[in-house]
Amino acid sequence: MSEFKTDSVTGKSEDGTDNSETGKSETRKGNTPIYVWVTPSEKKIISANAKACGMSNSAYLRQVGLGMPIKSILDHKSIADLAKVNADQGRLGGLLKLWLMSDSKLKPYDRARLSMNIIKLFEEIKRLQAVLLQKATSI
Repeated sequence: MSEFKTDSVTGKSEDGTDNSETGKSETRKGNTPIYVWVTPSEKKIISANAKACGMSNSAYLRQVGLGMPIKSILDHKSIADLAKVNADQGRLGGLLKLWLMSDSKLKPYDRARLSMNIIKLFEEIKRLQAVLLQKATSI
């Protein structure tokens, strides 16, 4: 079993061969660590940034230190919130369509009360659109 030591930037081993095509990744065990002294608040910030990107502190600092782009993961909670708001908006739109199209089913109801409910529905749709916009811009 041969050990592949590659340059993390170029992907080439010490003898100049390219290991990226073989699919074998380099192991970091036995390599030289770099110790960085940080304050507790700096460590919290680094840890939070690494966690937000789905990386360990070491992997995050390695990527930043090598000038490589950080691939961030999307906040799954925000995506779920967007889907929920979108579903709520769809349900409200369906209810509005029912009220506007089903004239025979609505004959027993008071027209003034229906008009008031439709206006409230439009206000709710507008509110949900604002929430949707806020959540979409925060991602």
